[in-house]
Amino acid sequence: MTRQSRTVPAGSERSLHQAYDTALLDLDGVVYAGGHAIAHAVESLAVAREGGMHLAYVTNNALRTPDAVAEHLTELGIPTEAGEVITSAQAVARLIAEQVEPGSKVLVVGGEGLRVALRERGLVPVDSADEEGLAAVVQGYGGPDLAWGRFAEAAYAVNRGVPWFASNTDLTIPGARGIAPGNGAAVEVVRIATGAEPQVAGKPLPPMHRETVLRTGAERPLVVGDRLDTDIEGAFNGDVDSLLVLTGVTDAVQLLRAEPRHRPTYVDRDLRGLLAGQPEVAEHAGGWRCGGWTAVHADGGLDVEPAGGAGGPGDPVDGLRALCAAAWSRAGDGVYADDVEKALAKLGF
Repeated sequence: MTRQSRTVPAGSERSLHQAYDTALLDLDGVVYAGGHAIAHAVESLAVAREGGMHLAYVTNNALRTPDAVAEHLTELGIPTEAGEVITSAQAVARLIAEQVEPGSKVLVVGGEGLRVALRERGLVPVDSADEEGLAAVVQGYGGPDLAWGRFAEAAYAVNRGVPWFASNTDLTIPGARGIAPGNGAAVEVVRIATGAEPQVAGKPLPPMHRETVLRTGAERPLVVGDRLDTDIEGAFNGDVDSLLVLTGVTDAVQLLRAEPRHRPTYVDRDLRGLLAGQPEVAEHAGGWRCGGWTAVHADGGLDVEPAGGAGGPGDPVDGLRALCAAAWSRAGDGVYADDVEKALAKLGF
């Protein structure tokens, strides 16, 4: 079964940290939220590393440098070198460098991560649209305090025909207090002011996957993320397997309604899923069974029931996996449109 036709979450007899050589881990919503590690992340990643899995941290957040990200992870209890961090700032800097002359000036609308990445490629970050010889504009997440005037500088340059690049277009970013506007929301400001379209480097697009492969040398990678439209779609575009964890942006309703390019290979509650095999989801009595749960199509939507047996219904995530199979197999290449909320409520989602 190809990923393009995936209708059932996959199973794995081996634990994922043994089945894959490298975990390509998203950060926000997977490893941490704001300044705090997500539950079970630190210990799970330690065990995975000790078991021989290489860990690489792949983020669309272009605000911080790899050194700063590595320092933050190390402070959280996850020893990390800067070379193990790949950012959309690095991907977009490579993309720009391939299209402009060495030493070119690039107007930066974003944070220090963009400036460092541009210098790494021999480019010169500047702050004004009026710089003589300006070759490009690059926009990346600049944090909640990014001044409104920065968007004006970008608009002035783009309206004059200067090529426009964006590190990523994530509309939202998870934090300790909840979901906040991401770089994609800021990109929309400039788009509205100019009518232009940027070249985008970050997940789920090929420049980010290429940057990750070049920097990690992964041969059997597993993408681990919390977003369907960046992490999982990026894995789909790169033709590699993926694990969705439910600690960030994506909720169970969105998962069941996922179109084919947004359907992960595996689903788990958090990063403990790296350390275990994944249970098989199989057709059973007109429905789909996983662990102690069976999912079926009922009138107007999905239903899920305990499968019976002395052990009881078991892990609700098994029920969610069974529901994924029921929804995705019915939707095929489309999106499942019938009711899912009642079945999810039985599982506590």
